[in-house]
Amino acid sequence: MNLLAEQGGGEERKARQHAAGKKTARERIEMMADPGTFREIDKLVTHRNYDFGMEKKKIPGDGVVTGYCRVHDRLVYVFAQDFTVFGGTLSRANADKIVKLQQLAMKMGAPLVGLNDSGGARIQEGVESLAGYADIFYNNVRSSGVIPQLSVILGPCAGGAVYSPALTDFIFMVRETSHMFVTGPEVIRAVTHEEVTKEELGGAHTHSSRSGVAHFSGENEEQTLMMVRELLSFLPSNNMEDPPVKPGADPADRRDPDLTAVIPADPNKPYDMHEVIQRVIDDHHFLEVQPHYAANIITGFARFGGHPVGIVANQPATLAGVLDINSSAKAARFVRFCDAFNLPLVTFVDVPGFLPGTSQEFGGIIKHGAKLLYAFAEATVPKITLITRKAYGGAYDVMSSKHIGADVNYAWPSAEIAVMGPEGAINILYRDLDTPEQKAQAVEAYRQTFANPYKAAALGYIDEIIPPADSRPKIIDALEMTRNKRITNPVRKHGNIPL
Repeated sequence: MNLLAEQGGGEERKARQHAAGKKTARERIEMMADPGTFREIDKLVTHRNYDFGMEKKKIPGDGVVTGYCRVHDRLVYVFAQDFTVFGGTLSRANADKIVKLQQLAMKMGAPLVGLNDSGGARIQEGVESLAGYADIFYNNVRSSGVIPQLSVILGPCAGGAVYSPALTDFIFMVRETSHMFVTGPEVIRAVTHEEVTKEELGGAHTHSSRSGVAHFSGENEEQTLMMVRELLSFLPSNNMEDPPVKPGADPADRRDPDLTAVIPADPNKPYDMHEVIQRVIDDHHFLEVQPHYAANIITGFARFGGHPVGIVANQPATLAGVLDINSSAKAARFVRFCDAFNLPLVTFVDVPGFLPGTSQEFGGIIKHGAKLLYAFAEATVPKITLITRKAYGGAYDVMSSKHIGADVNYAWPSAEIAVMGPEGAINILYRDLDTPEQKAQAVEAYRQTFANPYKAAALGYIDEIIPPADSRPKIIDALEMTRNKRITNPVRKHGNIPL
């Protein structure tokens, strides 16, 4: 029986899976896990359906492989849908296996990784299959913020099946072979008469760059599963633990004089914030989250002095680093994840404000911008902020300012902290200036008075104005100082974040 279970749907269906550029369920688990560490649970479970002749079609395991393994020598629970068995469709028995695994992961305080490759609900079982999905969803919600939950889409994921991944913390997809959508191209064609391909509708590129549903995408399954391993290396096993420390050779007191040249002399010229991040983190190792979606804000994981942190940074090279609907929601969700799992937040600020326009206002920029404000204010982990250049208007407040609970706020001498830029301010303050020369003088006077970090520092809103070269040792020093931070929010069932 054990051998029968390991054969899955048989050699012919395995060959078909390989021909489509896909691995089998067990191959995927072995690829992700530390070698030889996977232990299977419920290997001999079969479905309990007697309709449509299904009682004659029983395969041990029934379309999902469940168990536990080690990743970087830490316990991880994993399930992998087996497309070679009934197309990986979800039966009541399959759902019970996944629910058991979810409950084990919660009890043992370990991450849960789901490898999704399924034709959806098993039609022969009707409402039993749908009930199984709902049980899985319920446990996804119960586990949220308690253990990390990762979803890897390695084939089709359609209809109700998409909501379990959507409830988890991070979604990985593979280019060309994985697809997610609530309704497929055929249904869309019949209902709305739109013509769209499966790849255009729900492929990795679409969800990584347009919808924001996916957080990571790989060229093939092996690369994608290595990204899963990399992400797990930054995360604690559960919300009661600290993230794993990984000592490196990068000195904590390393200065970088070249940072002085990163900011252009012209305040309206862009630069790449990635260059700042790469120069200050450990070993230039930055795992970016959603790099192709809402690129005007950067989110990702790095280490300072061996300790993992979450990084949020405005990106002046895209839309001048403004905050808009998509970037606010992207960063807010990332901030809340980091806060749930004890990852300190390091924020790099160069933000000219919120993006103006009717599409933003009609789309609800007020409530979406408030998500990021809410997330930073709610977060109780250590929060370190560095203003590199612009910090204007309400966007200054939102980007982890001192006023919403940041612990240490640094600024470079190039920082400009004001209600708005000098030109805009003078246009409002001095509407009746007669000549361009008078206006230029007024703009320069405003810049000298307000478009710098010294006014904010005099008020205690900036703790220290630092040379760019000292950024890494200063950030590490602040993280060390806040390591034992203890603060709790008021007792309540939960807040009401503007969704």
